[in-house]
Amino acid sequence: MIEVRNLSKAYGVYKAVDDISFSVQEGEIVGFLGPNGAGKTTTIRILTCFMPATSGSASVAGFDVLTQSMDVRRCVGYLPESVPLYPEMRVREDLNFRGKLHGLNPGERAAAITRVADRCWLGEVIDRPIGHLSKGYRQRVGLADALLHNPKILILDEPTVGLDPTQIRETRSLIRDLAREHTVMLSSHILPEVEATCQRIIIINRGRLVASGTPAELRTRVAGEGKLIAEVKTAPQEALAAVKGLVGVQDAHADAVDGWVRVQVSAQRDVREDIARLAAEKRWPLRELRREIATLEDFFVKIVAGTREEREA
Repeated sequence: MIEVRNLSKAYGVYKAVDDISFSVQEGEIVGFLGPNGAGKTTTIRILTCFMPATSGSASVAGFDVLTQSMDVRRCVGYLPESVPLYPEMRVREDLNFRGKLHGLNPGERAAAITRVADRCWLGEVIDRPIGHLSKGYRQRVGLADALLHNPKILILDEPTVGLDPTQIRETRSLIRDLAREHTVMLSSHILPEVEATCQRIIIINRGRLVASGTPAELRTRVAGEGKLIAEVKTAPQEALAAVKGLVGVQDAHADAVDGWVRVQVSAQRDVREDIARLAAEKRWPLRELRREIATLEDFFVKIVAGTREEREA
């Protein structure tokens, strides 16, 4: 649904986007991440036809963003980070106005307004002036605007800004539900939100694509299969020697904690079953056995810091 090939955007000698390529398939929820100044907003503005690229190509729903921009706009629902709304308009008036811009007839507009007001939880404020609404409600109005013409593709920039925890959870659920009918590209700085919502993640830094994959793949890249923690009651050296003898264990060390021995294990595979079996065979009391997995935040920090170190070197 979205195809980007060797896309660049330059402002004089400065390249905001530098030769990036990626694709988003139909029905996917893809997270688009990067630190401030990475080029996310510039890329989104090119995809939504707000500005042209300097070089390269991009297509949305099969339409070229440069030569078929009106077709692209009909296929895309865009929620910018700062939602442009008319504060003097009531919510229903705003949605009706947007419906006219999309070319919907009166019957289609009425049905669309009912549909998006229900999906975005706007029923209580549908006839209130937008200027009287909280930031969270204004964000919902922006999302309703993006959904009004039932686009094939949704591009959402920080969709949960200003929402309370309950609303954030509801919005995550809504985004996952929308993927049944729409392709979703989501930009956010809230990494746990992206990890909980997106099927695949694209990370850019200083205009260049630096990583792409599922959340699980990216976590594995930063810390292998993760670290195992086991707490058993035996002598530390005995526990250490036995655990190091397991197939796939790369490293291990043990510490005495409150009369128990905590063994930390780095392994090429998940050896929790092997450790549990070992404890049963040795008749060691086993108090804890868990796997610590790197978070998306760990990967994000590492990849951004690594890119910075390479640049400084």
